[in-house]
Amino acid sequence: MSDATNTLAPGPQPATRQEAPQAPLVHTRDGTLLAHPGESVLETLERHGHHVEFQCRSGYCGACRTPLLAGSVHYPNVPLAFVSPGECLPCCCKPVGAIRLDIKKG
Repeated sequence: MSDATNTLAPGPQPATRQEAPQAPLVHTRDGTLLAHPGESVLETLERHGHHVEFQCRSGYCGACRTPLLAGSVHYPNVPLAFVSPGECLPCCCKPVGAIRLDIKKG
């Protein structure tokens, strides 16, 4: 599976000509994190002080598997590790709009 989807209300609104698209938000048990354009969810988490177990940063091993409670992520390259509905691999996915993860700083 290459995309994981759940719902998070309210959904992101399409950008108008006057506004620039907003950076995606990553909601965790510790708060809301602003993702930089182009960075993986893991990079966002690390930049905000989260320590996530990982081995590969490419979706090969599945060590970073994390519950995805709401929202949608995109995998630029299909991961080799199995991803169940309601999970994501932060090392290689990018948020599509706002997402909610069951993760906290550890």
